[in-house]
Amino acid sequence: MAFEKISEIKIVPVVKVFGADDGVNVVKALAAGGIPVAEITYRTAAAGDAIAAAVAECPEALIGAGTVTKLSEAEDAVSRGASFIVSPGYSDAVNAFCKEVGIDYVPGAVTPTEIMHAVEGGNEVIKFFPASVYGGAKALKALGAPFPGIKFIPTGGVSAENLAEFLALPNVLAIGGSWMVKDSLIVEKKFAAITELAAAARNIAEGKLL
Repeated sequence: MAFEKISEIKIVPVVKVFGADDGVNVVKALAAGGIPVAEITYRTAAAGDAIAAAVAECPEALIGAGTVTKLSEAEDAVSRGASFIVSPGYSDAVNAFCKEVGIDYVPGAVTPTEIMHAVEGGNEVIKFFPASVYGGAKALKALGAPFPGIKFIPTGGVSAENLAEFLALPNVLAIGGSWMVKDSLIVEKKFAAITELAAAARNIAEGKLL
């Protein structure tokens, strides 16, 4: 399952693509830096094609779909070969679909009520977004007490500067972030820079877990 690899790598780059080729090039650049994982977001019309291309060209990488807010997007992503689905909030329809087809779903939740709703839907891994707005690592630490069996993937405001702080928490499965794959780097095709940023992030993650 996707969660096993995500737990191992500890980092899920959040990728916004502008064309199908972007998916392949970015995933290859991330993998070269030691992060063979990508969450390609449905923030542009190119997402589906980029997922399909990345899945075909980078079989060693784990490709998921992010910013999935509609059932139709989840269905499209799975048809393109996505291995996991991530939403900014919780969707009953998307949740039911993912459970039906047997694909890992990461719904978004930040308040205790939202987290309880996601847990009632059968989820044990939750996206904490936007992490910096809702209290960051301090909030996640506090949520560990009432939700001891839940793992979080904080996203939004996570960077190389606070990556280690988040990963030090026992209830954090991995972190999500876009600083390694900024729009400008993709548009300007600076894939070597993406590889360097990915390698630096992976080194921080591994060092913190030693």
